[in-house]
Amino acid sequence: MKILSLTDTYDRPETEIYISLKKSGIDIELLVRPEPEYPRVQEAGIKTTDFYVNGRFDLKAIMALRRILKKEKYDILHVWNNRAASVGVLASIGLPVKIIDYRGIVGNVSFFSPNSWITYFNPKVKKVVCVADAIRRYFVQMNFLGFKLNPEKFKTIYKGHDQSWYTKDPVDLKQFGIPQGSFVVGFAGRDRPRKGIENLVEAVNLLPEDVDIHLLLVGKIHRRSLLKLIESSPRRDSIHLAGYRNDAPEIAAACSTFALPSLKGEGFPRAVVEAMSYGTVPIVSDRGGNPELPVDGVSGFIIPGGNSKGMAEAILKLYHDPELRKKMGAAARQRIIDNFNHQKTVEITIDLYKEVVSM
Repeated sequence: MKILSLTDTYDRPETEIYISLKKSGIDIELLVRPEPEYPRVQEAGIKTTDFYVNGRFDLKAIMALRRILKKEKYDILHVWNNRAASVGVLASIGLPVKIIDYRGIVGNVSFFSPNSWITYFNPKVKKVVCVADAIRRYFVQMNFLGFKLNPEKFKTIYKGHDQSWYTKDPVDLKQFGIPQGSFVVGFAGRDRPRKGIENLVEAVNLLPEDVDIHLLLVGKIHRRSLLKLIESSPRRDSIHLAGYRNDAPEIAAACSTFALPSLKGEGFPRAVVEAMSYGTVPIVSDRGGNPELPVDGVSGFIIPGGNSKGMAEAILKLYHDPELRKKMGAAARQRIIDNFNHQKTVEITIDLYKEVVSM
C-alpha cells in the first residue's frame, strides 16, 4: 500500500500521524511546504518533497503533481485541506489513484459551489475524513430537492493527541501582569467573529464586582470593534492581551479554566484538547465539534453559543469551588487519554486506507 500525502501546512498531531504511519509499515510519501516539523518527518525516514500549493487552481502545482502521479504508482492520494484537495482532484483526472479528502470545519459547503463538486462531492474522492463528528453529520444532513450525499463517504477521525507531548511546565503568568495565585480564564485562537470572543468579554463583564478574576487572550487581536469592547470593559485592567505565542499549551496549563465561546464552524479545536491534556477545565459553546470534547458537568461545561450569561455562571462555579475545578480538570485530562489519543487515530487511519484500496 503506497500513500502520497499532500498538504501545505501541518501541526504536531498531523506530523505524528505521518511518523506513526511510517512506523506501522505504511509506505507514505509527503508533498509538503517546509514547516518547523519538517526535519522530524525526514528523520523518521519518510520521503519528502518540497511542494507549494498557492491556490485551489494553481496550474503549476496541478501539473507538477500530475507528473508525480504518472511517474509513481500510488494507491491513495491523501489531501489535507481545500487547496490540496482541488489540486489533487484536477491533477489526477484520468489516473487510477484514489483520493481521500479532509474537512476541518463545519459549514461553507454547498450544492451550488463548484469547488464542492470538484472536491467533496466528486466521485474521484472515495472518502472524506471529518475531524469532528459534527462535520460528518453536516455532510450527511445536506439535502437539495431530495438529493442527499452517500453517508458512507464521510468518516470521523479525530486528530488524536499523546500525553507525552504535554510535559513542559506551565508558563509563569506574572509576565502578563497577572498576580500569582489568581483565577485566570484563558482563551487562545484567531480573532475571527465566529470565535465569539466578544461573548467571553461580556461574560467577564457580567461577573460580580467582588469576583477577582483575570481574562488572558492569546492570539493577535486586531478587530476594532473587539478592541473597543475590551477598552470599555469595567474590568479592563484584568483583561490581558498576550498576542501571538508559540507556547499557548503551556499558557493554558497555567490557567484556571479555558474558554472557547465559538458561534459557528468549529471543528476539533486543538486549543481545547491542549488545555484538557494539561488538566485545565474547558468551558465551550455547543457549536460545531466543541461539545464532542468535554462531558458537560463532568470534564467541562458546554454552554449555548452566544450565551454570555451561561458562560459567566460556569466561570463562577469553578471560581467558587476549587475542589470541583481540580476534579473536573483530572476528568478532562482522562477524557483526552481515553477518547482522543494518537494511537487510536493512527489505527483508524490505517483501516481507512485498507478500505479505500479495496474499493
